[in-house]
Amino acid sequence: MATAVNSPDTRVEIPRHFPWPAVAWFLVLLIAVYFPILKSLVLQWSTDEDVGHGFLVPLVAGYIAWQRRDTLAALPLKPAWWGLALLAWGGLQAWVGMLGAELFLQRSAVLISLVGLLLVLGGTAFVRALTFPLLLLPFMIPIPAVIYNQITFPLQLFASRVAEFVLGLIGIPVLRDGNILELASQKLSVAEACSGIRSLLSLTFLALVYGYFFEKRVWMRWVLFAATIPIAIIANAGRVTITGILSEIDTSLAGGFFHSLEGWIIFLIALTMLVGFHAGLKLVGKIRREVRASGPPDDDDPEADHV
Repeated sequence: MATAVNSPDTRVEIPRHFPWPAVAWFLVLLIAVYFPILKSLVLQWSTDEDVGHGFLVPLVAGYIAWQRRDTLAALPLKPAWWGLALLAWGGLQAWVGMLGAELFLQRSAVLISLVGLLLVLGGTAFVRALTFPLLLLPFMIPIPAVIYNQITFPLQLFASRVAEFVLGLIGIPVLRDGNILELASQKLSVAEACSGIRSLLSLTFLALVYGYFFEKRVWMRWVLFAATIPIAIIANAGRVTITGILSEIDTSLAGGFFHSLEGWIIFLIALTMLVGFHAGLKLVGKIRREVRASGPPDDDDPEADHV
């Protein structure tokens, strides 16, 4: 409901109250309906390091949505009843996914139902205001296995080829057979966990969040997002190379705690590279603006001084 304030020139709609309790209640119902699916998803977050960032995704998306609460409260509520079709679609997709034991269908159905619920409660303007946090939510869902396998194997081969080249360059004898590196000390297998997909997924999510908070230009946010792909791939290739070097020093450094610690360090380096890339782009833009500002006056400029 809203009251109208009349003046000689304008008519302003002032929202009285936003139904936050109703939104919270329906979200709780949605979680209850999809609880078995969400429970298995959270369990995978806790056991699969490739999607360990899943815990952060709903928290960050929820925080960004909460930041926009004043904007949401000012919107006129115009329920879009076609959101009921999305709710039905999500329920049907979840049912089909459970029949076929297809996890991605089940989990993506939750997001479809969430959008449908928001449409019914607030309308298209409401969903439009929440576009960015909603676009973050798919990052909490693991990639389907058929796509995952198509991505990881080429990354494994690339990392092993780079490691072979660098190790040979610094004088460490190595023989590569596919994604397996045979060193004098031991045989290293560049497994799926070392393909770089873990750092790629986490880094792309963090790039979107970083761009949202620290960059206002939309095109620059897309550039940062795209830059995460080569950064993550190069950083992971460096990790495999370093593992090969450390294994020549002490074979125990190629696995266990040291290998996990090395992964975290490489990820932090990749994140630093992303921030550095952003700083470099801003510096280049600043230099270009200063060069244009200090350049000779344009002869066609009527305000330019002429001797």
